[in-house]
Amino acid sequence: MIVRDYNGTGRWSAEAIRQRYADYAQRLNLSNLRDLTPSMHEEQETRWIYPVMERVIEGIEAHDPACTMIGIEFIEEDEGFAFGRTLKSNAARALRRAPLTPPQAQRIRERVVAMLIAGNVPHEYKEYAKLLRQLGVSPVWQRIEDEVDRGNRRALRFYEYFKKVVTQNESKR
Repeated sequence: MIVRDYNGTGRWSAEAIRQRYADYAQRLNLSNLRDLTPSMHEEQETRWIYPVMERVIEGIEAHDPACTMIGIEFIEEDEGFAFGRTLKSNAARALRRAPLTPPQAQRIRERVVAMLIAGNVPHEYKEYAKLLRQLGVSPVWQRIEDEVDRGNRRALRFYEYFKKVVTQNESKR
């Protein structure tokens, strides 16, 4: 049988993610643990194993704090993944609706701003920008203003987006 496993390797393998989930769940005293078994599809002599991050994203949407922790780690990761654009976009979208602690919100702000300043604005950055807007741009605006590379057209696009958000928020006061 041919097995096509779309999960990552090392820290992002399905098993490593499930282990981190169990560790976080224990640390957070969660009693209802999620089933993080990746979905599979078999046809003739081929089995496809889809990313377990799909299950983690479902957990974020269900407000599972252990899944939220993994989701934050996921958007902090620069490594490429099978279906990475979609998974990272979906993780950011789910995090927008998840209850976050102030330290978690700060980690996300720092990640999104660092990516912008580095000029690292991949496809999923659009969802990251919406997430930062949800969390509040004002606490990091001065850093964006001072450090963004205005010569990078993609970075400039998001700089302008954040500038508009900050300007609108100031006019509401």
